[in-house]
Amino acid sequence: METLGTGLVATLFVIGIVLLILEIFVPGGILGLIGIITLSIAIMQSVDSFALGLFLIFLLLLSFAGLFALSFRLPQTRFIWDRFSLKTCQTQEEGYTAPLRSYEIFLGKHGIALCQLRPAGTADFSGERLDVVTEGVFVTTGSRVKVIAVEGTRVVVRQI
Repeated sequence: METLGTGLVATLFVIGIVLLILEIFVPGGILGLIGIITLSIAIMQSVDSFALGLFLIFLLLLSFAGLFALSFRLPQTRFIWDRFSLKTCQTQEEGYTAPLRSYEIFLGKHGIALCQLRPAGTADFSGERLDVVTEGVFVTTGSRVKVIAVEGTRVVVRQI
């Protein structure tokens, strides 16, 4: 196997390490993947046999996986991962209200589409306005609709 010059192999190795470090700050996976490929090329170009190169790449990947798993456990590195997690929660004091209403009572009821349902919109059911969706069919304004399914807060209607 023909090898690259020592300077080029060292440069590839350094570029691979830099890309892996950048992956920590710019998440997305692309920089990390390119970094691992660059390190693999550097390893393959610096060894004499293909089998030894594959073995060293396997050890490299195993080491990265171990360091990654260990970084979740060690208190010194836990602060890095804490920056990625959301610490706030929505409370009623701040104005958040979860839908407590059960829409099951509207199942089978008839109403009027107040706007074009494409496929979502608003319909009136005996003075009660609801956000509704159709089965995928467009419904014109003023058409009569019937509630055919209720899935949590999702009210599904069909034109009648």
